This record gives sequence, C-alpha cells and structure tokens, in this order.
Amino acid sequence: MFKKKKINNSLGIVITGGSYGLGYAFAAGFLSAGDRVVICGRNLQRLEDALHSLRMAVPDGEVYGIQCDIGNPSHGKTLAAFAVSRLGRVDRWINNAGTAGQLKQPLWKLHLDDIHETCTTNLSGTIMMCAEAVRVMADQPSSTEPRYHILNMGFSSAGAAFSRSAVPHKASKRAVTELTHFLSGELKAAGIKSIGVHELSPGLVLTGLLLQDASEEAKRFIHLIAETPETVASVLVPKIRFITGRHTRIRYQPLTRMFLNIIIKIPQIVSKQVH
Repeated sequence: MFKKKKINNSLGIVITGGSYGLGYAFAAGFLSAGDRVVICGRNLQRLEDALHSLRMAVPDGEVYGIQCDIGNPSHGKTLAAFAVSRLGRVDRWINNAGTAGQLKQPLWKLHLDDIHETCTTNLSGTIMMCAEAVRVMADQPSSTEPRYHILNMGFSSAGAAFSRSAVPHKASKRAVTELTHFLSGELKAAGIKSIGVHELSPGLVLTGLLLQDASEEAKRFIHLIAETPETVASVLVPKIRFITGRHTRIRYQPLTRMFLNIIIKIPQIVSKQVH
C-alpha cells in the first residue's frame, strides 16, 4: 500500500492521539530533538491543523499524519503500514490516544454507547495498537537487548483512586497497565529480546479531558496542581528517547513528589476560596 522509506539515524516515533494535548506536545518535543514522527487522530481537520502547526514550529522536522480511529481494527493496520512507509523503522510507539468518556457520572447513569466507546478506545484500541507495533518491530533488525520500545499509558492503583473520572475510564486504564505487564511476559516467553514494553505515567496533565465536566472550584484546583502538556513532554521526551530495559515505568515525577506538591498548594486553594 505504501512505499517504504530509506532509514536515517534519527529515531522513528509513532504517537497515537497526536493531534492535540500531550500527544501533540510529545510530537513537538521529538521533532525538536531531530526525530521523525508519525501522528494519528480521529478528527481529520484537527489532524491537519496539528501537522501544519508542527511544521511551522519545527521547519526542519519530519512529521507525517494519518486519520485513524485506534478502536477500528482496519485503521490500526493502515497506521502501521503508513508508519513503516514514512519512517522506515519504528523505534518508539507511544499509545497516547484515549478518552475519559462523555460524562463523569456513576456507571448506572452512563449511556451504553459512551461506556462502549471509552472501553473500546482505551483498552481494545491499545491492545490492537500493541499487536501492530510488535508485528512492525519484530520485522526489523533484531538484537539481544531492547532497541525498540512500546509505551502504554495506564493507571496505577493510586492513580485510579485519585482520578475523578467515571468507572469505564478508570477500569479500562487499569487494564492497560495489566496489558503492559502481560505483553512483556509474552515477549520474554517468545524469546523476543529486541522489544521493550513500558508504562508511561505523565501524572496530571492540564488538558480538556482533565477539565471536562469539572466545577469552577475543581477547575481552580486542577489549574494549580496539574502541569501543562509542554512541561510534561519536556521531561518525558528525553526519558523515552534514551529508555532501556524490557519492562519499566517512566514517570513525569514520583508519586510522593506529586502528592507533596498538592499539599503545598492547598493553602493557595483555600485562600482563593476565602477571597
């Protein structure tokens, strides 16, 4: 379908959900580091706008995009073929695409199609993207140590407990964490040593998903404790570029530091409420 491109020495990066938020910030960070990037998104206009913006921000960068719904099996195969044709080699595959659902309500108040879309995107979509990523990477030159890496964005137990999102989001994101663990075990059992699978934990990122359905009071709190996508990407991109090992967790910051920051900022929140 797509003609394969000649490989150069920079890293080949695939980012799902790369047309806005943290995915977009990741793309900008990798491009600035000299890497070649493929992004995808469901909304074609937003994808085209993101590609234009990235090319303006990094004129010498090499970025490509394709419309893709990761919950659609045929779209995943097309994305993989497109990435290989544009990048030649995929060194990092970041499963960033996800949704928190339409409403932050108890499970029994959610529409079934909302539940289905959330679980399909977050869990089924990530599983299928992992399968495509492994197929692509296993077809590349092998090594005795991981040189290609897949990164999934799940929830830890603490992260799920802290989240104010609905059950389908928390459950599907917790399942992504288990997926990462199980896939790593399968690769080890199969003797595939050149691919690592890792958990990527960006913490609280100031995006529309985080602010969705939040009260004004909650929004003030979120703005104080959450980090911008650009700030998070500036820390995580170098870690992702130089990642080692077969199964690790890459955090924006340790959980203890995150909770300490919240404790430190509580007086500011109380002060704003009083005044």
